[in-house]
Amino acid sequence: MSTQRVDSTAWFDDAFEGAPLMAILRGMGTARSLELAATAWDLGIDAVEIPLQGAEDLDALTAVVAAGRERGRQVGAGTVLDGATARAAAAAGAAFAVSPGLDLEVVRASEEAGLAAMPGVATATEVQQAYTAGLRWLKAFPASLLGTGWFPAMRGPFPEARFVATGGMNARNAAEFLDAGVRVVAVGSALEDAAELARLAEVIAR
Repeated sequence: MSTQRVDSTAWFDDAFEGAPLMAILRGMGTARSLELAATAWDLGIDAVEIPLQGAEDLDALTAVVAAGRERGRQVGAGTVLDGATARAAAAAGAAFAVSPGLDLEVVRASEEAGLAAMPGVATATEVQQAYTAGLRWLKAFPASLLGTGWFPAMRGPFPEARFVATGGMNARNAAEFLDAGVRVVAVGSALEDAAELARLAEVIAR
């Protein structure tokens, strides 16, 4: 693990440059996670996240990290709720950590473990707390319930915030959220549907 704290904003600026989509593979096991990660990479989705909610998820993360390394792709861990999980993700080779909510101690632990950190936000108060802590890439969750109008409203007081819309996102609503000012849309089950893959390709080609 790295001993130098990561600059999360710089890391995500580079990772998401020109990339409108990322993939979240939750609770799919190692074999299926490997399969869908390859599907994402083949489609042009570079960023893949494996949420960590059990030992089998850590196994899946380790395997997908190894597969990503062979293709020059960096893989992240999701549902990082505490420092121990951040350190376990870093030990498995993850490059970034995503949390459903805002906990600056988890952000600190993640960055100190060598991971770029992206906390979740759903209110102006949370965006402000993250913003004043120097964070610019934020996970808007649950995005489908927040709605597209939330993003231009947040852009007024926080013009430098870059939002990743997560929760209820798919190939049919991705373009609408991107048009509302979202920088990246995170999709999951869409990768398992051939019809959705074609729509995702259209979103990437925009």
